[in-house]
Amino acid sequence: MINAETAGIIVMLIGLYGLISKENPIKQVLSINVISLGLILFFIGAGYVEGGSFPIMPSNPVDPLPATLMLTTLVVDVAITALALAMILRNGGEWT
Repeated sequence: MINAETAGIIVMLIGLYGLISKENPIKQVLSINVISLGLILFFIGAGYVEGGSFPIMPSNPVDPLPATLMLTTLVVDVAITALALAMILRNGGEWT
């Protein structure tokens, strides 16, 4: 069965292929989003501990920092996407 790190790498490579092969700027922005989601999936999978418990419990705790940082990354990614799409629409669908 595939683990989260491998799935994240595959998703990042799909986004990289879209970024390289597409000329439409909106498709390029969506490809950057796919790369970002693959990166988030990779780091969430890297922070997973089999059989881990809540960080409040003292035995075998899971580190909450990767999940917290990836949640912040999602928020920043939405803001960057909105800004990039607004710039594309303002310039008539072309990168400048």
